[in-house]
Amino acid sequence: MSGFGRAECVALRGLAGVGVQIEVHASSGLPAVHIVGLPGPAVQQARHRTWSSIARMGLTAPTGRVVINLTPASLPKTGTHFDLAMAVAVLRASGVVPPDDGETALLGELGLDGRLRPVAGTLPLARAAAAAGMTRLVVPTASADEASLVEGLRVLGAPSLAHAAALLGAELSPEPVEPVLADPVPQRAHVELDLADVLGNRDAVDALEVAAAGAHHLMMVGPPGAGKTMLAMRLPGILPPLTQLQALDVASLRSLSGEPPASRLDLVPPFEHPHHSATAVSLIGGGSGTIRPGAAARATHGVLFLDEAPEFPRTVLDMLRQPLESGTITVHRAAGAATFPARFQLLLAANPCPCGQFGTGDCTCAPQQRRRYFGRLSGPLLDRVDLQVRVDRVVPGADTGGHGRRTTADAVARVTEARARAARRLHATEWTAMGHVPGPWLRRNLPLDGALLAPLERALENGALTMRGLDRTVRVAWTMADLDHAPSPTRTHVGRALALRKGIPA
Repeated sequence: MSGFGRAECVALRGLAGVGVQIEVHASSGLPAVHIVGLPGPAVQQARHRTWSSIARMGLTAPTGRVVINLTPASLPKTGTHFDLAMAVAVLRASGVVPPDDGETALLGELGLDGRLRPVAGTLPLARAAAAAGMTRLVVPTASADEASLVEGLRVLGAPSLAHAAALLGAELSPEPVEPVLADPVPQRAHVELDLADVLGNRDAVDALEVAAAGAHHLMMVGPPGAGKTMLAMRLPGILPPLTQLQALDVASLRSLSGEPPASRLDLVPPFEHPHHSATAVSLIGGGSGTIRPGAAARATHGVLFLDEAPEFPRTVLDMLRQPLESGTITVHRAAGAATFPARFQLLLAANPCPCGQFGTGDCTCAPQQRRRYFGRLSGPLLDRVDLQVRVDRVVPGADTGGHGRRTTADAVARVTEARARAARRLHATEWTAMGHVPGPWLRRNLPLDGALLAPLERALENGALTMRGLDRTVRVAWTMADLDHAPSPTRTHVGRALALRKGIPA
């Protein structure tokens, strides 16, 4: 006796997905199960979960020789989300479940008791299924809300294999089971962070506003306790809220990282703050089997804050150079490559020297120590940082009453208007902020007068600026003009942008 069945699933490479069709051929012969199509260890082990689940649910599985093929066969398959599709294909081969319509994808991990368990990455898997032309998706009950964030996809939650088979047309009356629940989403205390809490350091507040208005990268240098971290934590609050598509990207990256699923999209830009002991894999992404995104990818459409930046290994920091230019990260492993979005704002903070007291009169570091300390930040990396500002320690007599301080609400209004002016200027392009505009397009479509460029060209001639640095300085000048409601940059804007470009004493 022979039978044939198939089911649809998806595989991920980064956030991009590939449709995977699972074919099962059951024939007479000695009992054996063969899984082909480059299955990873978790997929190979699915044979035990599948046959145990079918037996526990009181269903019928083939008893002879079974071959399970995962196509395309040249694509490596990793993860436990293939379990449900493999089990349904087996049940179709034995005639329990009717043939598929080719438009229903199946995702979920099987327990030995037949219940369905949620898997990491349900949201990007659901998006990949929709992109592959699927119109219906069957997932574990605990993953239904997360998968429902994808528009145009009918999501059906099932607590067990038997319930999933019934949803697909099997003539079954499955007994009620307790669904496996997802880990609870941690409740984070919401704290209002206001720029008005920052004492003094008006230049640093101005630089933070410019960074938010133009999506520019920023570095702050100052002694301990000067307020660098306080400023950094207030940057997401003055950034524009995420669009629906951006929020989907952020939620997909969090899901792929194994974070508990969310039932709604969060429009607040993400804020990633890795410790300076972070490895290259934790910052960029990687891992064995399924390639996971790192902190740089999870900061997409938000902020990547590296406190005590010179304490990070130089080789790890230099890995950020490519994503800062391209806006993507491609992680290569022996089993394949995965590409993640990485369009983030880099925010660096550093002490002025190893002891942190340079400039205060109490520094004990030799000049060579200071040079070696900042030498951990390579020139090519700093060349990609648009703004560099000194954050001074607050002294007695600073404004402690709050009079004249800029509030978050004030900054949001100014940033929103500046972003709107930039968006109107860039309406025919794919960019919405001046910090994203490539230099060649900027020089070709928004040329500045030769007199305005003269100080930048002199800095280029004497080696104070690179060509990349010149382009970035011009972009900052355009952002400053947008904040001042000027039609184009003035000499003052160019001078301020150049001063901020070269503003860090090493």
